[in-house]
Amino acid sequence: MRGLILSGGKGTRLRPITHTAAKQLVPVANKPILHYVIENLVQAGIRELGIIISPATGEEVKQSVGNGQRWGASLTFLPQESPLGLAHAVKVARSFLKDSSFVMYLGDNLIGARINGFVERFLETQSDALILLKEVENPSDFGIARVDSEGKVLALVEKPKEPPSRLALVGVYLFSNRIHRAIDEIVPSWRGELEITDAIQKLIEQGHRVESHRLAEWWLDTGKKDDLLAANTLVLDDWIRREIAGKIDSESQVTGRVVLGKDSQVISSVIRGPVVIGKGCRIERSFIGPFTSIGDHSLIERSVIEHSVLLEGSRVTGVDRLEDSLIGRNACIARTGQRQAYRLLLGDDSVVEF
Repeated sequence: MRGLILSGGKGTRLRPITHTAAKQLVPVANKPILHYVIENLVQAGIRELGIIISPATGEEVKQSVGNGQRWGASLTFLPQESPLGLAHAVKVARSFLKDSSFVMYLGDNLIGARINGFVERFLETQSDALILLKEVENPSDFGIARVDSEGKVLALVEKPKEPPSRLALVGVYLFSNRIHRAIDEIVPSWRGELEITDAIQKLIEQGHRVESHRLAEWWLDTGKKDDLLAANTLVLDDWIRREIAGKIDSESQVTGRVVLGKDSQVISSVIRGPVVIGKGCRIERSFIGPFTSIGDHSLIERSVIEHSVLLEGSRVTGVDRLEDSLIGRNACIARTGQRQAYRLLLGDDSVVEF
């Protein structure tokens, strides 16, 4: 079995961060989302991985994941010139996938479950597709499934105006090689894309076995700022354990599940976990509250930060309260005027003075 990771697209919903970075490389708990995806596939025993990349961000993706050796995986990069739909990405990857069954995993999705059990069930039942579903409040924003009492998929529709259910397709799909013929038989949707929902619907119409699994754990598509902050909160809450590699002076208090990277310093400050602080950081006379991630080589002085994600090289000085914020690489925030709280979304290399 092989893995196909989709790491192309333009990431328009997460701009300005994605003007200068691939959305799949935006970190959650200081680790790129794409790395979580690779780990999940490898832990399920899937080590031959194809990664769909775009012309704009492909080189950055390659630099981030390297040759896959750190995970014991073999990586093949598959350029997709234009984002023409998930089913089109499968067509691009056909020479890599060959006749193998495969897992297709969207590179900007995080789920709170390992996929081992889904892979085992797919192989045991000899299905032609197994899709993961999650009940959502806004079904018109997703691909939606109608299923029977045993989980057999009866119909699929992409972003319906009148949803047949609230069961949305999670960004993890398992397919047999029959999906290729189904994709060959569909046409672009009104959006001009080859929809994977149409291809799965074609499998259903042809009488092939399409099964579903309702995901009990959390699932987040990290395409927007609030989604990314929610993912950061969940990962910090579920997966982070205390690990102190940096230095904490005697005037500081560091409590709870806190990761402090090598060569980082905490000086006259309070940190309350869960928090992740990268390597080479300096936290001085500040309060870092729960559910905050701070990237490598960042500087925080005389500031209060909670429930935020700061990418590497960030500088925050004299800010009374920064919360619910996403701050790009090497951004600088400084207060020189009145005291107040801020919620910000800043792209890389931004400079903001209050």
